[in-house]
Amino acid sequence: MASYTVRFCPSITGLPRDAWDDLVGAESPFLEWDWLASLEEAGCLVPERGWQPQHLVLERDGRLVGACPLYVKGNSEGEFVFDHAWAHAALRAGLDYYPKLLVAVPFTPATGARFLTAPGEPRPALIQAMGRALLELCREAGVSSLHINFCRDDEVEALAGLGFLERVGLQYHWENRDYGTFEDYLAGFRSKRRTKIRRERREMADRAIRIRPLAGEAIADELLPQMYRLYEGHILSLYWGRLYLNERFFRLLGERFKRNLCLVVAEREGRLIAGTFNVQKGEAFYGRYWGAFEEYPTLHFNVCYYAAIEHCIGRGLRRFEPGAGGSFKQLRGFDPRPTHSMHHFTHPELHRAVGDFLAQERRQMREAMERLNGMSQLRGAGTG
Repeated sequence: MASYTVRFCPSITGLPRDAWDDLVGAESPFLEWDWLASLEEAGCLVPERGWQPQHLVLERDGRLVGACPLYVKGNSEGEFVFDHAWAHAALRAGLDYYPKLLVAVPFTPATGARFLTAPGEPRPALIQAMGRALLELCREAGVSSLHINFCRDDEVEALAGLGFLERVGLQYHWENRDYGTFEDYLAGFRSKRRTKIRRERREMADRAIRIRPLAGEAIADELLPQMYRLYEGHILSLYWGRLYLNERFFRLLGERFKRNLCLVVAEREGRLIAGTFNVQKGEAFYGRYWGAFEEYPTLHFNVCYYAAIEHCIGRGLRRFEPGAGGSFKQLRGFDPRPTHSMHHFTHPELHRAVGDFLAQERRQMREAMERLNGMSQLRGAGTG
């Protein structure tokens, strides 16, 4: 194998944008330099809030051939692969759980490559090389653990060979079955659910609420601060809400990331009443943030799901990932799909104990997936 040099960079802004994005290629938009740099420059990722960037880069002859978004974490917030029970177990055993290392996109429960590799390079070997470098950093820095969240199948396989432990979760995704129209999508439902969705859609027209998607350059600059206020209001209304983002982040994305943005807005009598902040790239659409200035029955479902699905059908997008949680999504045509994360603990006993727990959890998750697939609302889907 060729000789590679590993180094760590305390900010993605210290890495060349084009070289980083060449590694990203067609991968998740959340891995792009503009997204990650906007999080850093907006002050969303600072040690005081539990985030310290320390990105790994792999170079050969001065050329960037591999990388991963790496953070030293002082807490477990904004990760969406919940390890609080492991932190408590470590505390009971007299071990310091924080700091730990995290390879992930902050605040973003969307699957994507976590180890970026240049085209033409031996990807499995580079994943393992970066994995070994991270394990060495764990030992040198004296941190408790290393976590790779929402990673790809090939990364699971490569990291398992290094002794990492696999965790399986689930999300609800929508898939485009070559629908030509929204009515084609509705035709796949069982009749009772199809009738309910049509009734929920009619409620918007009855209330004179107009819902429309705005993508790319169709998004006015002044709309981004309004979307932040929608996001802020929703988060602050939740008992468990955490305001991870700020208005500057939304403004920066408006300046440098519009190509990947799609805002679904709801208006009544000419005023904005609700909206969602979404990201799209290639054949995928990602639902991210929702908020409403005014509350109406079924408004949430229409803005977050139905309008987005109609947009996906019209644009020929193949997959819609609305984010974490929400079994109610299955009632609207989203079916369960597995997610994967990989974990390694420097303390042997903690590593062994978490491994035993995860083996049992994976069995339970397989059973849950089989049961939920049998409950699909779409005819011909799952096993039911």
